[in-house]
Amino acid sequence: MIRVGLGHCQQGYDGIAAPWGPGKSYPEIERLLSDRAGEGPFNEVYAAVRDALHGLGLDDARYGTPEWNPIGDLVPAGKRIVLKPNLIRHWNPADDGRGGTVHSVITHGAVIRAVADYAMIAAGADGSVAIAEAPQMDCDFDKIREIVGLDEIVAVYAEAIGRELEVIDLRREAVIFKDGIIDERKTLPGDPAGYRAVDLGDTSFFTGSGLDPNRFRGADYDPGPTAEHHSGGRNAYLLSETVLSADLVINLPKLKTHKKTGVTLAIKNMVGINGDKNWLPHHSLGPVGEGGDEFPQGKWIDRVRSKATEIARPLLAKGKGLKFFQMARKVETAARGDQFIRAGNWYGNRTTWRMCCDLNRCLYYSDATGLHLDAPKPVRTVLTIIDGILAGEGEGPLAPSDVKLGAVIAGTDPVGVDLVAIRLMGFDEEKLPTVAGPMKDEGPRITAVHSAADVEVGEVVEQGGSVTDRTLDDISASDPFTAHAGWIGHVELDAR
Repeated sequence: MIRVGLGHCQQGYDGIAAPWGPGKSYPEIERLLSDRAGEGPFNEVYAAVRDALHGLGLDDARYGTPEWNPIGDLVPAGKRIVLKPNLIRHWNPADDGRGGTVHSVITHGAVIRAVADYAMIAAGADGSVAIAEAPQMDCDFDKIREIVGLDEIVAVYAEAIGRELEVIDLRREAVIFKDGIIDERKTLPGDPAGYRAVDLGDTSFFTGSGLDPNRFRGADYDPGPTAEHHSGGRNAYLLSETVLSADLVINLPKLKTHKKTGVTLAIKNMVGINGDKNWLPHHSLGPVGEGGDEFPQGKWIDRVRSKATEIARPLLAKGKGLKFFQMARKVETAARGDQFIRAGNWYGNRTTWRMCCDLNRCLYYSDATGLHLDAPKPVRTVLTIIDGILAGEGEGPLAPSDVKLGAVIAGTDPVGVDLVAIRLMGFDEEKLPTVAGPMKDEGPRITAVHSAADVEVGEVVEQGGSVTDRTLDDISASDPFTAHAGWIGHVELDAR
């Protein structure tokens, strides 16, 4: 049986500010930070993270004592712990009266701070803790640091206990878009530990899919690298050495909808451990009838758009025709809006979910010594803590509307935690390949879950209270989420 912890709190982040301390002298945090443990107003978000860890049952015998060390159940002292939040972008386009804020786009600083405290306890004075993420190419990381309060969090540990919390932008390049077209590129330092190419070969989720690698399209204009790394028996990804060499990775997704995978939770969040997102297949060129998944059927306007995009790719890769294509994009947006299916943004996308599951397989079967696909079980433990305090529905992952959910979900099985989140959203896991695929897959397992019956939930209903055991079928949505436009009518939970 796979256990998942579930905590609850206020449905938002009002009344708290960076560095997002607990505002209460919990015995284990007082031991870490001494008189700074209780600084600031009471932080319900922090309490919900604590409850989720308690519900998961980590170090249960010492809960409530100064020695409680939940993350220490997963990694011994003196080791390297890496936190991987979702810091995809520093703004939400729906923050224009459409009901969205940046807080439904990214993992909130209050969740990061709470997890960082427990990671510091687990690592001990001889270990180390880092935050590492590869946001979207057009993310301003300095603004992300400000929104999340990363510098204030870093200062707490430096001043109170003389320890460093590293913050690493894993990207090798940032860009500036203008009217949907890359207008400027900037080289970044990237991962100080470097990158590693991990090739899954025929153990990839793409094996046997029937998808043509020559149709794969990635995150940049040149499709060459995308096809090159997924053909000829290869299925390779360029991944962060900081992440792959960590002794424990803590995955911190934001709970929200997604245009290509329906939802973005634990499994999808691993896209941010990449050094080159153009190695990642995002969709397959053309309509379904021709072997692609770019759009559902051969409407003439979609065909014309697809062919025009292919003509534009090599020119834009060389920095040519920017003004023309920017104007064309503006005209298209004015004529068609944003609600038409393009670039695989719909329930028929057969590409992205496989890429996401591959990344999890790379992470779960790689350590500092290499890739171990012949191991009987994953060689790495990954703790996932999902920020569902202020979640996102509709046009996720970049422009969602806020949903006041007030939930934190914790577990060491990515499908287990995702199933709980999916039920809270009112969606059907059988209609979401990111979880349905791994549950049925016969390759090196990234989950021990085969069905909903394999999951039990330890829920703390009242903050700081006792744990109540639930089945997954006990978890439901009080107000089901609105799916992304390309998924409406194809992901909701039927009354079965």
